Amino acid sequence: MTKKVEAALDPNRWRALGVIAIAQLMVVLDASIVNIAIPSAQRDLHISAANRQWVVTAYTLAFGSLLLLGGRIADIVGRKKIFIIGLTGFAAASALGGIASTQALLFGARGMQGIFGALLAPAALSLINVTFTLPKERAKAFGVYGAIAGGGAAIGLIMGGTLTQYASWRWCLGVNVPIALLAVALAIPFIKESRAEGENGYALTGAITVSLGLLSLVYGLSEAATKGWGKSSTYQFFIYAAVLLVLFFFIESRTKHPLLPIRVLAERNRGGSYLATLLIGAGLFTMFLFLSIYFQNVLGYSALRSGFAFLPFSVGVITFAGVASTLLPKVGARPLMLTGLLMATAGLFFLSRITPHSSYLTAILPALIIMSTGLALVFIPSATTGLHGIGGRDSGVASAMINTSQQIGGSLGAALLNTVAVTASTAFAKSHTSLGKELPGFAMVHGFSIAFRVGAALLLVAAVIIALTINVGKHAAESTEGVALH
Repeated sequence: MTKKVEAALDPNRWRALGVIAIAQLMVVLDASIVNIAIPSAQRDLHISAANRQWVVTAYTLAFGSLLLLGGRIADIVGRKKIFIIGLTGFAAASALGGIASTQALLFGARGMQGIFGALLAPAALSLINVTFTLPKERAKAFGVYGAIAGGGAAIGLIMGGTLTQYASWRWCLGVNVPIALLAVALAIPFIKESRAEGENGYALTGAITVSLGLLSLVYGLSEAATKGWGKSSTYQFFIYAAVLLVLFFFIESRTKHPLLPIRVLAERNRGGSYLATLLIGAGLFTMFLFLSIYFQNVLGYSALRSGFAFLPFSVGVITFAGVASTLLPKVGARPLMLTGLLMATAGLFFLSRITPHSSYLTAILPALIIMSTGLALVFIPSATTGLHGIGGRDSGVASAMINTSQQIGGSLGAALLNTVAVTASTAFAKSHTSLGKELPGFAMVHGFSIAFRVGAALLLVAAVIIALTINVGKHAAESTEGVALH
């Protein structure tokens, strides 16, 4: 490296990476910690079975629908500034959730976390990209970022169990406050401000329209759990959602500064990848919610033991992600993704066989291992297909769409599958009154089993979409090396 090149590098770049890593760790920890805390929060705040999905959905819906806007705002206003605003807002929302006295306040706090997370996440990635200008250093920085994303989820499971069991579920949210404030204090001196040149606008109308459309869809699914699918108070929200989402695409096709240029979706490999990712999120996210309740409320596990029970899934994804990275240039994206999705489908269907008396070692652990192995084979090549043939001006949008698709899919899946579970449980309870005292447990688990089968069907549909749309060759992996962690 020449002295001139060294002089041009940011002397605080590795310290900046440390700050960004702290922020990333907080966001990843939050997701897994909250899953373990849900059963305790549900009991404490008297959250109904129909409404429990909002603990997950309020966050993922806000995060997923605003992620593209958040990246655009960071580019225009300033990445450091938005990074700090995101951290501060995330801390405030976490504190509010930690002291929530009602379910509405908790749901609102989770939604606020999603909003500020949608500012924080793309700003963090952009800061790494502009801070590390040398390819080797940039690859190392993204490697650190990706390692935290994988390892942080496993740490969060144990931390969530520990905090819930020995302190309170409220600390699962409150723990974000000191982490975020530390990151803010370090970001001010160590991170350098940057903005995108030539960027001077963003379509706020499109962001509002798509957010309201998705909210209407999720609320309609939630209403179906309590009032039924045929009620006017249920299907009117589906009509609102359809109108708003059509309006969103109309606005995006006409505006000068679209959040989501239609050309990004039009290419078959990218479009197929985003749709499959959405379905994977829909089929998978609710599994953690249901299993957390199953472990603690049915099998009688402590919160900490529940955290350890999820660990094989996280370890499996981390382990086999390396295998997938090695295989991708050799076999190509489609064979890996199809194999992975079929494995994940089989694992989730296997999980649907649980009963209130199932053994963890024989009924749950094998399913978690099969699913985690399969999903690792999907996540890595999905970055390749999601960025296939993308131009430089759309690379940021295409990268964000991978995460956006997954988060929105998780929101819709949580609402849909929770409604399926509640409806199935209610029907089972009405027709099996002879079970006596065991009826509540059997009815709840029956609902989970049906929801797992519907989730498995969604994963199978995702596999069909991959088979029909993905046709990239092995060489495509080379052009997107290192982006899978996004």
